[in-house]
Amino acid sequence: MEDDSEPEQSSWAHLPDVCLRHVFHWLDDRDRSRAALVCKKWSCAMYSGSLWRRRTITFYGRPSRAHTLELQSALWYVKKFGKYLEHLEIKLSNPYNTAFTQKFQVTMKGLLSHLGKCNSHLVSLSIKYLELDRLIWKNTVRAQFIKNLATFLKKMSKQLDYLNLKGAGVTLEEGCELLNSLSCLTNKSFVSEINIEDFFCLHPPVYSSTLFHQAMSKFHSLVILSLNYNCISDELLDILRKHSAHSLCTLNIKCHIHDPHGQVVWGMSWANLAKRAPKLNVNFFFERVMKHDHLARILLVEIPVRSISLRSCYFSDPDWTMRPTLTNLLPAYWYVLQKLTLELNNDHELLDDELLQLILSCKRLLFLKVWAFLSVTFMERLLQNRAERKCILTTIKVRIYIARQESSEEDRLLYDIYRKFKYLIDSELKYFVITYPMV
Repeated sequence: MEDDSEPEQSSWAHLPDVCLRHVFHWLDDRDRSRAALVCKKWSCAMYSGSLWRRRTITFYGRPSRAHTLELQSALWYVKKFGKYLEHLEIKLSNPYNTAFTQKFQVTMKGLLSHLGKCNSHLVSLSIKYLELDRLIWKNTVRAQFIKNLATFLKKMSKQLDYLNLKGAGVTLEEGCELLNSLSCLTNKSFVSEINIEDFFCLHPPVYSSTLFHQAMSKFHSLVILSLNYNCISDELLDILRKHSAHSLCTLNIKCHIHDPHGQVVWGMSWANLAKRAPKLNVNFFFERVMKHDHLARILLVEIPVRSISLRSCYFSDPDWTMRPTLTNLLPAYWYVLQKLTLELNNDHELLDDELLQLILSCKRLLFLKVWAFLSVTFMERLLQNRAERKCILTTIKVRIYIARQESSEEDRLLYDIYRKFKYLIDSELKYFVITYPMV
């Protein structure tokens, strides 16, 4: 007897649309295109806007066939699905000559122009480490790129919520032009997060710039602001107090050795901002700014400091005496400090006792990362205090510098300490401690 019934369809044919879209979410562009050829249902799934809301486009400075195909795929995406885009990240990887930067500029001109015409959903834009101050950028190419980017930001200004131009390397005038673009249509910008760390080239004293203050006064709903300390002034803090105090939660401030950081900022300016912005937390990142008198000018007691990172980048200098910083400056934040990172070449001074006392005095300290010359017994003392609930650390990352190649004795002692506190470490801590020869 013949079976006249239709062949049983695959269970994939009955897969709900929401599940099908979830499967497509994990496929790359090429596989999505192939899958869309299977049937009408799969083809419709391919054009679901939820699949095309995020995109990272990487421009490789030394192109290969694979990189060229990836770039073509990304540009195909922008033309076909750019209208759905909500989050765009542009990466410029190792540009190496003027021909490449010119090609990048032309490509970006077309990409931004197309998005400006078809997209009304973009809320997040990230283009980090452009380094426009490098010689591989001809003046005309650089100027055209900034003009195109400014035009795009004007078009997106009513909807853009996040902008990251970290490491752009623009002049003060160019940078202010880009910032002003975000408020060009309404004279106000409601962007909530901006990252302009290392935004300006040649380390200018931005804190004294009227152009910069005027540009920043256009932002009225900042939640997170990342910038360099050479931008900080009484005027900027007053602008933030007047326009963004109701929303401001985080200030990320980088202070680099080459940035001018000798300006006078009054504690009252910080106090007034903190009073009007009760949710505010300030995170400081110091790169080779280690002298106590420099730090004392910056780390005022009125600042609600949540995190401090002090990095000497393996440099050693007897003038970088950390003891007064650990004993006099940082304890002022005992009631707010939650995260402490110290990367020090302190071969000229031992800091075990001072560091331990600081940790115990900071009642809200949760995260500790230390790369420094320490005795192994420091770890035993720290874990003993943690076991006795004298501190509340949840993360401990320590690299103990050793002034010789051989560290087997220290490694054995560290293992014994781990075994002694194994239950505490395994149950309550993110713990990573090693020795590191510094010869």
